[in-house]
Amino acid sequence: MDTAESLVTVEMRDDGCAVVTLQRPQALNALTRSMRTQLARAFAQLAAEGTQVVVLTGAGRAFCAGLDLRELSTSENLAELAVSGAVDDPVHAVLGFPGPVVAAVNGPAVTGGLELALACDLLIASDRATFADTHARVGVIPSWGMSQRMPRLIGRARALEMSLTGNFVSAQQAQAWGLANRVVPHEELLATALGLAGDMLSAAPGMLAQYKRLVDDGLAGTLEQGLRLEGQRSREWAASLDRSAIAARREAVQARGKASQPGRGA
Repeated sequence: MDTAESLVTVEMRDDGCAVVTLQRPQALNALTRSMRTQLARAFAQLAAEGTQVVVLTGAGRAFCAGLDLRELSTSENLAELAVSGAVDDPVHAVLGFPGPVVAAVNGPAVTGGLELALACDLLIASDRATFADTHARVGVIPSWGMSQRMPRLIGRARALEMSLTGNFVSAQQAQAWGLANRVVPHEELLATALGLAGDMLSAAPGMLAQYKRLVDDGLAGTLEQGLRLEGQRSREWAASLDRSAIAARREAVQARGKASQPGRGA
């Protein structure tokens, strides 16, 4: 996968985490059809291999500038260029990954690039990151979820401000609005994302995918439906638990909590 022609590279780490990097820095990682296909295949392969956590980032000074507008302007069939759920739909591929995906947004995340970031489960922004939706300015209706995910994340009025003006939002504003989990100095971005991935990997076996699916399935319905779903899956999970394993993990959690108290070692 990591060849000289790769538009997407995958670095496997020893802890069960993979770093996926968009590799068109000279074009601000704008997504060509070939690049989208490589990205979708990378996530499918990582899922098949049992990778538990993925960190997604961009090479160079941008996270992703969205669809390659040069390719878009010369396409004979715009309707097929960015179809949700298609084999080259990277957003669909990210959403389909069973474990958590952490977006390490190192620079501008624009339009399709913002949709890609929104598909991730956590968003960590460099202090150099910016965010914009330019669909309306370009004259294209979104097809990767922008019109539905962003209003649910930051509220209708804020989403409309971004989408109808096409204006850029700073990393700090994105965090204040709930678009980003946190903003960190640029030099600390990847280390912070990997640190969070490492914390997740310390969870009990099988919990990452199960918990993520429970949250997503619950949010797809009403609160009442979600609570019923939680109760059902909790009972099913409890029936399969090993009590001795729970006791051992409880002791490990308590030890970690004591170590993190002020005046103690990390």
